[in-house]
Formats: sequence, C-alpha cells, structure tokens
Amino acid sequence: MSSNPHEVARKAADELRSRAGVDSFDVALVMGSGWVSAADELGAAGEEFPVHELPGFLPPAVEGHAGLVRAVKAGERRLLVFLGRTHLYEGHGTDAVVHNVRTATAAGASTVILTNAAGSLRPELRVGRPVVIADHINLTARSPLRGASFVDLTDTYSAALRALVRDIDPSLAEGVYAAMPGPHFETPAEIRMLRALGADLVGMSTALEAIAAKEQGADVLGLSLVTNVAAGLSDRPLDHEEVLETGRDAAPGVGRLLAAIVERL
Repeated sequence: MSSNPHEVARKAADELRSRAGVDSFDVALVMGSGWVSAADELGAAGEEFPVHELPGFLPPAVEGHAGLVRAVKAGERRLLVFLGRTHLYEGHGTDAVVHNVRTATAAGASTVILTNAAGSLRPELRVGRPVVIADHINLTARSPLRGASFVDLTDTYSAALRALVRDIDPSLAEGVYAAMPGPHFETPAEIRMLRALGADLVGMSTALEAIAAKEQGADVLGLSLVTNVAAGLSDRPLDHEEVLETGRDAAPGVGRLLAAIVERL
C-alpha cells in the first residue's frame, strides 16, 4: 500500500463511495466515547460496515468506540458517520489518527463535525451537557501535517457553525479544549496548569483531526460532552466506565442536537 497518507485516503474514499452507492458525501461526523448511540438520531442508516475493511483504517482498540462507518441519508444530505476513532495513544502515529477526516474530505464532505468526551475544568460546564469547542490547545506535541504545510488555524472551529449551534440552543456554552496525549488521565497539577493556560475542557482526541480537516479546506465543528469533572476538582476518582455511562445517558439529547445541526446546514 502507498506510504502517501493522502493517496491511501483517496483509495478509502473511492471504496467507501462504491460500497455506499453514492457519488459524494456532504457531512462527516466522528462520534467520540459514549456518543455512538447518539448517531441513531441522525436518520435511517444505509450501508454500515467495519471501518477497518477500508484501506488504511485500523480495528477499534478502545471500549466505547464501535469501529463502524455508517452512511446516512438525512433529508437531501448524505452523512458519513464514523462510530469511533483511532487515538494517538494507541501508538499508530498521526496519519492513523486523522485518516478518518482525510477519507471523509476525499469522499466529498465539506463539513466535519468532531465529537468527544471531555473533562470539565469549570464548574459551570456540568457533567452530561454538551459544550461547543471554540478553540483548542494542542498539547500532544504532534501535528498531522508534513513539510511546509503552513495552515492558518485562526478559525479552526468555524464561527458560522458555532453561531448555528447557539441559534439552535442558546443555553450551550463554548469552551477551549485541551488535547492531551493520554491514555492516562491528568494529574491535579496538570489540571491546574491547563486552567492557567486558558483551557475549559480536557480530552485525548479531536485537535489533530481538526487540524487535518482544516488543511483539506473543510468547515469544522467541535462538540464535547462533559462526562466527568477533571482531576483534583472533585472527590470522585476518574473512571472510563463512568465516562461511557454518562455518554449513554446523554445520547438521545445530544443525538437530537446533532440532527438539528445537520438539518440547518
């Protein structure tokens, strides 16, 4: 297989379109930990299959990520829904992490919606509530770009898409997402550092995908579901199972939010 990640993405996109029986997709959604069942609110699924059957994709390695890709018809829009993602901490490199959005944009998607589970660094960002990502702080010390790819990240998370979400639900807060390498949760001292840097949310995904999607010219929307209070800000221990449980409980509501967003695009 080619070592050029963009060529591999184009091959995956070609096979994806063929299997789904469509010429192009309009919107891609990446469902984070606990968000998988929210995808059921988007509309009737068409073709669905394990994503690792496509060139360049890996089987799922994290609980809460189904490792499936689904084609959905929502009104006149064709959606490409990734039920799970590859994380940097799995050790496969940045190309594997962003292969989903590169494939999606190669398949025609001009809008990419990235979702995740996140820890809250602010008391007003309550567990069980979605938060619109206004910006990110990439603390993975990695970039998915190579060479002289001087991509402007000023408007990484589209101001127009964020305004659309606020119009749908004015109660939703915005926040800055800090992307950490994982897989361990952060220490209380690291959380204090992140708060001093201006972060409102913390997680282990999204930032690299957003950069890659922006490189491909896509409009990006980021949504975090607050699934826990960050380390040192409560007496509760951090637990991945609790993250997934919170996601399952919130799934119908966040799914309806995603459906409303897609309808307005």
